[in-house]
Amino acid sequence: VTMGNRQSLEDTLVDMRLSSKQMGRLAKGSEKKQAQHKAKLAQAIRDGNVDVARVYAENVIREKNTGLNFLRMQARIDAVSSRIEQAIRSQQIQHDMSNAVKGMARVMKTMDVERISRTMEQFEKQFEDLDVRSAVLEGAIDTTTAQSTPQDQVEALIQQTADEHGLQVG
Repeated sequence: VTMGNRQSLEDTLVDMRLSSKQMGRLAKGSEKKQAQHKAKLAQAIRDGNVDVARVYAENVIREKNTGLNFLRMQARIDAVSSRIEQAIRSQQIQHDMSNAVKGMARVMKTMDVERISRTMEQFEKQFEDLDVRSAVLEGAIDTTTAQSTPQDQVEALIQQTADEHGLQVG
């Protein structure tokens, strides 16, 4: 629900997801430019033109860094999106819990044991749902905050992949 100029969390989440996709597209664009500059670099080397080759090499490195920055930004946006989604779900859970408490208050006034029992079952189910949602959200957040991954593990994976494919890590 929007109030005045204030954006709802759902709108913010949509905007964040669109921004993430845009960062991904920009990263792919940088990869294409990097490949074009590499081809020009190779041609300049074949032609023996070292100065031109140096310019193309600088362009390759610049495009690589630009692409990596877009990917980093995409990962950060994804992490924030996950947190926004968690906030949305927390609001939904809070609303559901509020309704359950109101229902319990009405039932307690009537002291109808059968109705109290049904309401308590619904209340317990809300807590079970909350536990499940919390576990899922924690897993999603752990996944999206990959930047906290230890660098030695990252380096080991890179080396392992290079070894599997007979490549040299530069």
